[in-house]
Order: sequence, then structure tokens, then C-alpha cells
Amino acid sequence: MQRRLEPELLDSLPPYHPDAQRSRRDLCRVNRIMGNTRWFQAVLPTRVRTDERVLELGAGMGKLARALHPRLPLIDGLDLMPTPVAWPAPARWHQTDLHAFTGWNHYPTVIGNLILHHFDDDGLRTLGAALRHHARRLVFCEPTRGRHNQWIWTVAAPLGGAGHVTRHDGYVSIAAGFRGDELPRALGLDPALWCWQVRTTFLGAYRLIAERRP
Repeated sequence: MQRRLEPELLDSLPPYHPDAQRSRRDLCRVNRIMGNTRWFQAVLPTRVRTDERVLELGAGMGKLARALHPRLPLIDGLDLMPTPVAWPAPARWHQTDLHAFTGWNHYPTVIGNLILHHFDDDGLRTLGAALRHHARRLVFCEPTRGRHNQWIWTVAAPLGGAGHVTRHDGYVSIAAGFRGDELPRALGLDPALWCWQVRTTFLGAYRLIAERRP
């Protein structure tokens, strides 16, 4: 199954449109069921010092960052969305386009949850160039691409009460997801300079931890 990008409905909706708000609630439930937040909570505190700044790409409403904040107080968010309500100090919020961001040198650790599948190969290559130059550690969770996962989503999403935006976008996201070493290769990580591990889960999560070699 070749990787294929198509527009997602949520990206075309204003932040506070009822369908957008419902979709974000759906995504919170999806993340909880898939265990994505728990995975970040397990892997990051063992690798990141509490005085080290972390940047979350596509931070959205700040749910993941707030969940990580008690143990990683310097986790900052980057998104086109305005600063979320009750964003915790001393964390920072960067309201900007990812490709226009110029503060990479402040972040040795960069993370993201269900964000990189939105980018085509050129976009991933451009992002990878910035990350390779500054970061020491990359931690990302994305969809695992596969027709089996699309079939599971087609059956499970309506049964779980997902709205029409989430049902559409989930199917499209899986088609834009990753398999094997596709993501670190697309980011241009050199195995002579970086070591990484990729694991996939039964529920369709693709999880990458990449660290610069000493």
C-alpha cells in the first residue's frame, strides 16, 4: 500500500466550529484507547532532564503537553492555534507555521503526536533538515499505514460514536501513515549519526524514538 496524502476535514474548519470541537474530543478518546499519551509519559521522563526544554509540534489544544507538564515543566507547544486556555507556566507557546519557525536551537528534544503524516516527502525532508541540525532526540507517534488498519477503523469508529469528521480523517490519516523505517528515512536521519527504534502496535500506532549517537 503506497503512502497517499489527501486533505483532512478538520484542517479546513475554524478552531471553534462544532464539528472541529467534536473531532478533537474524538481524538482525545482515540489517543486514550491507543495509549499514545501513556506511551509519551513512559518514555520521555527517562530520557529528558527536567531542566531541558521540549517542543511539541502540532500541539493543538495542549492536551499532551499538559499531561506531560508535571514531570516535564519546560514542554513548549507549537501550532497555528492560539494559546490554549490554562496553558501552564513556565511553558511557552509558539503560534506559527511549523516551516516558519526559527527557534529550533532551543530544543534538544522534539516530539509530536499524529502530526507528521500531514506532510509530504518534501515537507518531511525540509523539517528533517532543521531537526537534524539542532535536536538530539526525536519522539513521534503516527498512524501505521495498512489496509487492515483502515478496515478496523471503518468498523470501530462508528461503533465508538466518532463524528463524520473523525471517521473521514482517521481513514485518510492511516493512508498517509508510515511503515518500517520510512519516517526516519524521510526525515533524512543518517544511521551513522542517529540510532532509532520503530515499533507498531496492534491498534495501529507507529512509534519512533530517534537519538543522536554520542
